Amino acid sequence: MDAITSVLRRCEIFSGLSDADLGLIAQAARRREVPAGTRLFGQGEPRKGATVIAEGRVEITRDNGEGPEPVVILGPGDVAGEQSFLAVSTHTATGVALTPAVLLDLDRETVLRSLGQDGAAAIAVLSKVANVLHQRILYSATPRTGREQAYASGRTRKESDLIGPLEVPEDALFGVQTLRAVHNFPITGTPTSHFPAMIRALAMVKQAAARANAQLGLLDPAIAGAIDRASQEIIDGHWHGHFPTDMVQGGAGTSTNMNANEVIANRALELLGHKRGEYAHCHPNDHVNLGQSTNDVYPTALRLSTIFMLRNLLDAMERLKSALHAKGREFSDVIKMGRTQLQDAVPMTLGQEFEAYAVTTGEDIQRLQETARLFLEVNMGGTAIGTGICADPRYPQVVVDELRKVTGLEVVLAENLVEATPDTGAFVMFSGVVKRAAVKLSKLCNDLRLLSSGPRCGFGEINLPPMQPGSSIMPGKVNPVIPEVVNQVAFSVIGNDLTITLAAEAGQLQLNVMEPILAYSLATSLRTLTAAVNVLTTKCIVGITANRDRCRDLVEHSIGIVTAVMPAIGYKRATEVAKEALETGVPVRELILRKGYLSSAELDEALSLEAMTRPRPLR
Repeated sequence: MDAITSVLRRCEIFSGLSDADLGLIAQAARRREVPAGTRLFGQGEPRKGATVIAEGRVEITRDNGEGPEPVVILGPGDVAGEQSFLAVSTHTATGVALTPAVLLDLDRETVLRSLGQDGAAAIAVLSKVANVLHQRILYSATPRTGREQAYASGRTRKESDLIGPLEVPEDALFGVQTLRAVHNFPITGTPTSHFPAMIRALAMVKQAAARANAQLGLLDPAIAGAIDRASQEIIDGHWHGHFPTDMVQGGAGTSTNMNANEVIANRALELLGHKRGEYAHCHPNDHVNLGQSTNDVYPTALRLSTIFMLRNLLDAMERLKSALHAKGREFSDVIKMGRTQLQDAVPMTLGQEFEAYAVTTGEDIQRLQETARLFLEVNMGGTAIGTGICADPRYPQVVVDELRKVTGLEVVLAENLVEATPDTGAFVMFSGVVKRAAVKLSKLCNDLRLLSSGPRCGFGEINLPPMQPGSSIMPGKVNPVIPEVVNQVAFSVIGNDLTITLAAEAGQLQLNVMEPILAYSLATSLRTLTAAVNVLTTKCIVGITANRDRCRDLVEHSIGIVTAVMPAIGYKRATEVAKEALETGVPVRELILRKGYLSSAELDEALSLEAMTRPRPLR
């Protein structure tokens, strides 16, 4: 028994338990030895309990319809199947011994009976199991694992579609078409649930449609009310984990639309007192999707979600602009050398430099706001190709009126729905403005990296907040990591803009089937750019300091200041002074005094901060 307890103590799910609690588990353990190649359990088979690896190595694989994929290799102290202690379930993977192995089998029923002797022990053990499973899902290295584990209770319900029947997880609000899409499109590993704005926008469209259909007498009031309530729950942030379809998919967004239809239908069924999957009482297509097509729902939701996501970016850019303005005021008296083509130009203040950054950020905010207004025109009611087939003639205007109420946005119906259905021109235009903002932001970061370069052998005019050690080999080195990461986000946004352009161009006839990649690219750009702007503001801009002496010293030893005295001594003399200063290293000021071109007082006036950094009357 002591040997078994010792093995159990090495397991994460049993660590920290008392000797008494471990003893209860050890009572249920059965030791067995297996040769290499032994199949320990199979995907889809009932879980009878957990298996602790005491010695050897066990490979876990999962077949997602494309052949077995390696998931993880377990070794001494690892456990497989601990979910069985929480609920009856089936194995979601297959386990095979890679080497001769010594195992401890923990039968579910035996363990639970043993724990039943001590309520406190049962709570301690099961809480530990639940926490370990939670952490495993959170930090899984396999993109699909989290989604699969979340729905892998092992209990299913049978649903059917055009292709045939399929076993859907019983605890999933989604249905057969969503699950089929999960199987068909394991592309990016980024499910729709990663973009809450898209899910909320879909729910708003469905809510507006239900209200419009009820108002027109086309939908039973009870069913419409349940759809309305289910949609509102999603708008409020519930059930987003039940949107597992990959953002990039074939079908012009049909899988995402059906995901929304199925989740809302099943939640509405529960609100009506029925079980999930009892679609006779509320059907994903007949009721939730009434008067709609993917081809008006998906682009409308995409337009709305873009507006919603833009709000976060605009807020972030406003904070960046304010921080830059603050630095402009703080550095208003710091004289420095301006540069063109990386060569000394004429003096300016560091405040002027940062104020210019603030102004250009404000311009991007305005352009984004202006261009986003294009998304207020929607094609709801156009259904399949814009002709409105399967929709009541009154429906388009009524649903848009309801959508305006639901969203609080000045949404309008497109003048020509056949034209509006395949048209993605607004996305091309808007993405171009997002790219513009990213390009200018990247240029700002390039400047920050140059201005802070050194600290001894570069410009060294400003100091960026030190964020982390900069090298694994060079002691004391600190790199401009925040501007660097913003640069990289900008590169990604620029690439996404090209993808959006190509996706828009690929539209054919009455529909653009490439909208999913367009949606993914644009949503990714907005999310990452928002994060980058926030990081730049909080971890870089607000903490920047000026090296005042360094800035002034560079100005005083620069040849560029001769430009400031050129109106007084003439271009020819100024050129002679600049040339001699460059050749001899004698400061410009000293040469002018030595040659008697200006008196000391006249030179002080010509080279004053006020004279060098702003216009003044010529005389």
